[in-house]
Amino acid sequence: MQKIESHACFGGRQEVWSHTATTLGCPMRFGVYLPPQAEREDCPVLYWLSGLTCTEQNFITKAGAQQYAAEHGLILVAADTSPRGEGVPDAEGYDLGQGAGFYLNATRPKWAANFRMYDYVVDELPALVDAHFPTTSARAISGHSMGGHGALMIALKNPGRYRSVSAFSPIAAPSHSPWGEKAFTAYLGEDREAWKAWDATALVGGAREKLPLLIDQGGEDEFLLPQLKPELLRVACEVAKHPLELRIRPGYDHSYYFIASYIGEHIAHHARALHG
Repeated sequence: MQKIESHACFGGRQEVWSHTATTLGCPMRFGVYLPPQAEREDCPVLYWLSGLTCTEQNFITKAGAQQYAAEHGLILVAADTSPRGEGVPDAEGYDLGQGAGFYLNATRPKWAANFRMYDYVVDELPALVDAHFPTTSARAISGHSMGGHGALMIALKNPGRYRSVSAFSPIAAPSHSPWGEKAFTAYLGEDREAWKAWDATALVGGAREKLPLLIDQGGEDEFLLPQLKPELLRVACEVAKHPLELRIRPGYDHSYYFIASYIGEHIAHHARALHG
């Protein structure tokens, strides 16, 4: 563990740390916001997963989340979006390879050794955070776009691990999205049945915990119809009687301007569950 950034922020500290990730076989960075309450007591943790092309920096510099985390006494952990560095496989374009891990465990030979973001987010990173920071056992998870897909999928696959889940503009049905189809084919192969284990819309019918899903989606998002397809998730939730609050926000797009506008509501949602 090496601290590479530390900034005073809303009475707490915004830090960035580097470490060698054993599940990914490369150095990784993550952001940690420690609210002022963390100086005197253990605090619950909200994990944030970012979207395509992002690093930990996008969320910690653009979302404006720290003021709300300070208000509610939450630690924020912002993961990177994929393994990175020399020797890590990559591909042309922004939607595959480094910066586009899709929060799954790859099985195809080219990618399998490094692209195990699911294991990293679910197991390795929380163990590291709990060992080095004043955390309670209460966790929540959220994310944007590809990270929204990751947050929903991870919560559905791990009943009891998270007290709440939310997403902004998630790739809600990646098996039916050009982004998802490209990534799943590369990382998992051609068998579409194998894809269902990593697709929130496919998972919701068999979920063993009815953890409510909170989603905010911009009505003017250019990716809404071709890539994100939240209506497919809505239908799946209706069939499974799984609680879903899907809020379409008129006029908003896919950017961090949208996230910053509603991140306070999401953090309050998670705080109620984490402190409840």
